[in-house]
Amino acid sequence: MTEIHLTIEGMSCDHCVMAVRKALEQLPVEVKDVRVGSALVVLEESEVGVEQLKQAVEEAGYTLVGSSAS
Repeated sequence: MTEIHLTIEGMSCDHCVMAVRKALEQLPVEVKDVRVGSALVVLEESEVGVEQLKQAVEEAGYTLVGSSAS
């Protein structure tokens, strides 16, 4: 299990938070927290990589500018 912290540009309101949460929830990850400018997800095994997280964020209309694992 790996926690991934995402830094996201373009989010400015609760609607943005809901859009990113909905996009990430389409992936096989546990979405722990989404706030304006960031998200925290938990990956089980490595079914999903950062590239898929980036694609989901971009499809929601935002830009993934950084990620870090813990």
